[in-house]
Amino acid sequence: MSDAAIPLLLQSYLDNLVPERHPELRAMETAAAAEGFPIIGPACGHVCYLIARMIGARRIFELGSGFGYSTAWLARALRENGGGEVHHTVWDAALSAQARRHLTAMELADLVQFHCAEAIGVLREQSDTFDLIFSDIDKEDYPASLEVIEDRLRPGGVLIVDNMLWGNRIFDPAIDDPATRGVRRFTRMIGESERWSGAVLPIRDGLLLGLYRGR
Repeated sequence: MSDAAIPLLLQSYLDNLVPERHPELRAMETAAAAEGFPIIGPACGHVCYLIARMIGARRIFELGSGFGYSTAWLARALRENGGGEVHHTVWDAALSAQARRHLTAMELADLVQFHCAEAIGVLREQSDTFDLIFSDIDKEDYPASLEVIEDRLRPGGVLIVDNMLWGNRIFDPAIDDPATRGVRRFTRMIGESERWSGAVLPIRDGLLLGLYRGR
């Protein structure tokens, strides 16, 4: 077996370890694969669900939510935690409507606040803090988002950030586009800050987990 085949084999193995999930989630995975639409996938979704359950999250904010796949995992955790709200944010009205349909089919829509707007701006407008923030916005915007995240995440809260391996582009010093620079810089910002304890899980395209210590 070639080394190149190992990541795909590992991802398939991890995805197959995820317990059976709602048929609507399965349908979303099938649609995403057919359309080439990026979602975090079963293994990463299950990690997000587990973390939300472990910290007893009641208030969750998503910076970038797509058609609601990650939202569904987080909303399920809220339901099992006894309730709360997860904020779904996406620029595209069609994606927002699609997410509402999926989450309604899973009887989770009552836990979701839907925002069709720029995600960092919506987070900045919130008056209360959150237990967990999940980020999957444009990668060049990752560094600028950190100040707002620190204003809206409670001390002891958890940050989850997707695409921290960025299709392996972060490993190639010849690649220096704005998105790749954004991922690299954001990773360093978390690692060098006394406000955070963080680590990158090499699962799918890399998930950063950050524990916020506060200012």
